[in-house]
Amino acid sequence: MVGSKTFISGAANVNIDLFFSGLPRLPEEGQELYSKGFSLQMGGGLPATLINLGRLGIPVRIQTGLGKDMFSRFARDAFESAGVTPFNLCPQTDAIPLNISVAMLTPGDRTFCSYSDGFPVTDTVLEQVYADSKGASICAMDLRFPEVYRQLHQEGTLLTLDTGWDDEMSIEKYRPMLELADFYTPNQKEALKITGTNTPEEAARVLSEFFQKVVIKLDASGCLIQENGVQQVIPVIPEYVHQDSTGAGDAFLAGFLYGLYHDCSLAECVLYGNITGGKCVTAVGCLTAYCTEAELLEKAARYRSLLP
Repeated sequence: MVGSKTFISGAANVNIDLFFSGLPRLPEEGQELYSKGFSLQMGGGLPATLINLGRLGIPVRIQTGLGKDMFSRFARDAFESAGVTPFNLCPQTDAIPLNISVAMLTPGDRTFCSYSDGFPVTDTVLEQVYADSKGASICAMDLRFPEVYRQLHQEGTLLTLDTGWDDEMSIEKYRPMLELADFYTPNQKEALKITGTNTPEEAARVLSEFFQKVVIKLDASGCLIQENGVQQVIPVIPEYVHQDSTGAGDAFLAGFLYGLYHDCSLAECVLYGNITGGKCVTAVGCLTAYCTEAELLEKAARYRSLLP
């Protein structure tokens, strides 16, 4: 670890969600319908994890693309209000360097229309991501910047990987990142896909070839961990009532990283993750329901009996 505790860093595209709720149906071409509800929200992914970490009182930096548009201003305000310091990777652009999705919610389903301009990964961007992450205690990895993470790792920064779903996931495809990361936090579906196995227990054994401490999220069944060849399941927090799973994995990662930042055991890190992930699902939206640090520590003390 880098000397005394410093900050947690991550680079990622920002996701903005516009929700039109209460539509009776989707409009046909040429038609206009009014929804009963509307909201503008920060979307999921690593930015949501970092916002949750900032809300927990952890010093956090994000490197991302922010333009001069209203959505970029909304994102910057969301970061700063949570105590997250944004570093802009494309400050001169007149484009909208974010991912923007319109979600139309009908009684039976959700339909999305999305826009993504993003930003190119140039040598200048790589240098800036490294400069803004240098000295971090922990860095959450993005698949676009392996050279940066290799240098940071050599300097003592702990690296965590959360790939998300990919139809072509495999050990061979992700081997360079798996070999570089200190922790990988897939959900059950991702773990089975990347390892080509049929059960989480089998997937954990494969992943133990890369990681001394294995973590596989099991959704409503809790989280499987493997350490020193021993597998255990840390159950979910029973008091949380499920409303919406959006952002649960991002919130789990925030709690898990909180534990890593404070040098907690693997089981304690997962307990924190189960608390922050569990609180997230009690409301609609990935950042609507969240834990303060005081609440997280109170819940952890209450449910420490869940640990092996």
